[in-house]
Amino acid sequence: MIEVKDLVRQFTSGDRTIKPVNGVSFTLERGAFASIVGKSGSGKSTLLSLLGALDKPTSGDVVVDGVSLAGLPDSKLTAYRRKDIGFVFQQFNLVPNLSALENVMLPMEFAGLGRAARKTRAQALLERVQLDPEKHLRKANRLSGGEQQRVAIARALGNEPKLILADEPTGNLDEQTGEHIVELLSSLSSESRTTVLVVTHDRGLAQKTQRRFRLQQGVLREEAPAGA
Repeated sequence: MIEVKDLVRQFTSGDRTIKPVNGVSFTLERGAFASIVGKSGSGKSTLLSLLGALDKPTSGDVVVDGVSLAGLPDSKLTAYRRKDIGFVFQQFNLVPNLSALENVMLPMEFAGLGRAARKTRAQALLERVQLDPEKHLRKANRLSGGEQQRVAIARALGNEPKLILADEPTGNLDEQTGEHIVELLSSLSSESRTTVLVVTHDRGLAQKTQRRFRLQQGVLREEAPAGA
């Protein structure tokens, strides 16, 4: 379970104080598929960075399975990012001269998994995200956008994270491919009990998630389910 408690991130610009995240609180149960919508500059990416321990809050806390991130030293935060979090980015962020298989194996190497185990798991994950087997050894820069995003999702799953954070994961994809990626993320939450949180400006994508939040001027509010 992910519990966010009165999270604040404050920046100072000249004589101005900016709070892109201002008192945000919410809870996500294990296996939830949720989205946060908001305009560009609304603080979505800042909030995602806080949840993924890429940034530290000015105040407040994120609690994962009873463990407070605010109380963890940097070494433990690094371990949290490596083991408990899977990141999926709009720009894919794959290593272009590595194959799809090698990209998926990379985080597992950092986690200390042996080569044979890394390869076996990476192959299984690429099959799970339905990447054509003949493309497993193809360089990332020779894959289509949809294929690269599938590889990125497989990579995010490499270390069996508790939480997947996806930042505009369909932003660079055509509508049909984007729908396939959303279906894939949804199936991951239901089949693997992995919590998936997507930040997006695409309301169509958000409508396909179980829970929907809107971030506006740093304040987060949950929207009622469709038809409620």
